[in-house]
Amino acid sequence: MPNKKKVIAVLPAYNAEKTLKQTLDDIDRRWVDEVLLVDDASKDRTAEVSRSLGIPTFVHPKNRGYGGNQKTCYQEALKRGADVVVMVHPDHQYNPKLIPELLDPLLKGKADAVFGSRMAVKGGARKGGMPLWKYIANIGLTIFENIFLGLHLTEYHTGFRAYSKEVLRTLPLERLSDDFVFDTQIIIQMIVHGFDRIKEIPIETHYFKEASQIGLKRSIEYGMDIVLHIGKYALTKWHIKKFPEYVR
Repeated sequence: MPNKKKVIAVLPAYNAEKTLKQTLDDIDRRWVDEVLLVDDASKDRTAEVSRSLGIPTFVHPKNRGYGGNQKTCYQEALKRGADVVVMVHPDHQYNPKLIPELLDPLLKGKADAVFGSRMAVKGGARKGGMPLWKYIANIGLTIFENIFLGLHLTEYHTGFRAYSKEVLRTLPLERLSDDFVFDTQIIIQMIVHGFDRIKEIPIETHYFKEASQIGLKRSIEYGMDIVLHIGKYALTKWHIKKFPEYVR
């Protein structure tokens, strides 16, 4: 096992009380040195359960949003000396047992980031319960993003990711949104700063009642935000108008 680097798993949590223990039980601690959780002002007992399980827990006094939660996760992981940070959703929609496959290219120095892709498995996302409208939108947005970013990813919208410390230390993450579009923005920033070694592993996911999901209205807003920020990146790249979040 090529684990000579410190690996920290971060759990951006919101109302994950019912699925947190199952998620933690499936994290292979032979690969992960530490686990920490950031509770984004949950309305349930997420923070209490996390602390009872011995997990370092940070709580936002007010809800900051998915991107804001990730920012705190990465800041705290770097403070604790992480060489590699893997994001695991505590709602158990993504299978934590696949963490070794996610980490392997990073630990071997062959990638700057590794994403778990639901779309890389033939019919995987649909078999796991992804709604048809969300499946089609995912494909369409991914094609659009690949065209403008010059990548060949099968999915940009996964929440199962791992990054090297070099990426997280270099990128000006504070300039990015606190909302869901953060996931796309961080990829754009990686391209801007020359971190183009992005690998993918195929994953299967499961949609169920306790799994975190956004509805149609928020999904439409998310899609529009992606188009907006791809446009900002393109305008900056083409020297038409400069947007500071995409300036190296």
